[in-house]
Amino acid sequence: MRNRKYYIALDENEWRIIINSLNELRNKLLADGRYTDAVDDVLLKVIDAPIRKFKIRKTGG
Repeated sequence: MRNRKYYIALDENEWRIIINSLNELRNKLLADGRYTDAVDDVLLKVIDAPIRKFKIRKTGG
């Protein structure tokens, strides 16, 4: 089975909220003595995600 890729459009505020939330989750896991590997991977993907410009087209409806 192939891995699917998902793309989401975020503005700067939404992007910062995601980064802060993941970082808080990581800190909580560290404080509890649990593994943070999965959160670290997602955090790095969000931080290193490329920025692309695109246009949003409204369709009649």
